[in-house]
Amino acid sequence: MRKYDVIIIGAGPAGIITGTTAKKKNPDKSMLMIKEEENGLVPCGIPYIFHRLGDVDKNKMGPKPFVDAGGDVITDSVEKVNIEKKTVQTKSGKEFHYEKLVFATGSLPVIPTFIPGYDFENVFYIKKSYNYIKQLIVHLKDKKNIIIVGGGFIGAEVAEQLALEPNKEVSLVEMEEFCFIKAFSAELSEIATEKLRKTNVNVYTSTRVNSVNGKGRTVEKVELSNGKSLDADAVIMAIGYKPNTELAREAGLDLNRMSAIIVDNYERTSIKDVCAVGDCSQTVGFLTGTLDNIMLASTATAEARVLGHNLFGIKVKKCFTGTLAVFSTEINGLAMAAAGLNENNAKEANIEFISAKFTDVDRHPGTFEDTMPLTVKLYVSPSDGSILGGEVWGSKSSGEIINTISLAIQKGVTVYELISYQIGTHPLLTAAPTKTVLIKAAEMAIAEMNARK
Repeated sequence: MRKYDVIIIGAGPAGIITGTTAKKKNPDKSMLMIKEEENGLVPCGIPYIFHRLGDVDKNKMGPKPFVDAGGDVITDSVEKVNIEKKTVQTKSGKEFHYEKLVFATGSLPVIPTFIPGYDFENVFYIKKSYNYIKQLIVHLKDKKNIIIVGGGFIGAEVAEQLALEPNKEVSLVEMEEFCFIKAFSAELSEIATEKLRKTNVNVYTSTRVNSVNGKGRTVEKVELSNGKSLDADAVIMAIGYKPNTELAREAGLDLNRMSAIIVDNYERTSIKDVCAVGDCSQTVGFLTGTLDNIMLASTATAEARVLGHNLFGIKVKKCFTGTLAVFSTEINGLAMAAAGLNENNAKEANIEFISAKFTDVDRHPGTFEDTMPLTVKLYVSPSDGSILGGEVWGSKSSGEIINTISLAIQKGVTVYELISYQIGTHPLLTAAPTKTVLIKAAEMAIAEMNARK
């Protein structure tokens, strides 16, 4: 039986970053990563395989940095973990002993067993699997009528990309009033939904799928709650993901009510020398302090860097005490991003706030041909002016501006501090220094708070 100081189960973003960081910090420690497939995928890039990338191999991801750092990798499936003996058994019959074990098993698509016909042939999912997605591309090649169920990021992005392919009729069904409503405010969700409607996607909101029907096991129709019946050659279910934790449960690890592995602030489980990181592990909201279900590669890698540094003792203090969901996407040329609080989750958490927004162009002067409108909306505590959340939409700079807002939230920056921050500007790169959208939004928030006094 081969012995390793560290065994990591999983080779997604969380596993790779944990292993690479840990190996670089502890070059004398032996480390093994066990992955189920030879090739992996960049999770957030999966929707673009269906058109913009056009090839699954253009979205490949693998543990090369971990290997380059001196780690070992095998392709196999872990079938059993014995916590008492500190062993891992694989499908091929191999057995390994570990000193420390990391679960980085990721997440799996939610299977809608409540929809009759969910298990028909030609009902597919967006699995984070190279082999599955490669076969899915083949399956969809000759399919004309494709129905996407779920209007979150994955569903909407896949729908947009498939609709760009020739000779395809793509429809998206979302049960909420707008797409993206779990991540964006109602205002931005409505903007995003209208942008999606202006593509070649037929968007049905406030609508449920009653059943998937067909002859034998082959899909032919999708029946909707609004009475419509849609022709369907293929159905893609994109209603969310759940932690992939069955192996952990069988091993005896504690799971929370969302079936995520319970971990402390440093990704350690209640069992000595066993950790969990990424989509399979528990997250707690930064602002609310309550359990949430955030599954983002950016979140996973932040956790993984902390775990990698501290696997053999606390060397780097964890700077965040909860998960701050930071989302971004682009639909039909409009970039949109959000971080932290908005009207929807503030109401659920009973958090008081005021909001303010400012819109201008993203270059100066606005007569440049490549200028685009850019809007920043800030959510602010009326008691002390601290920034609780933000949304940005317009040009591609939205993606980096939301990262600035995210840092401000995490460091407790107030709108009073923000207006005095020094920034850099350039006509070809940024909005004008006289009306930088982020700072102007902060000024408007201050005006709103002053009006309340």
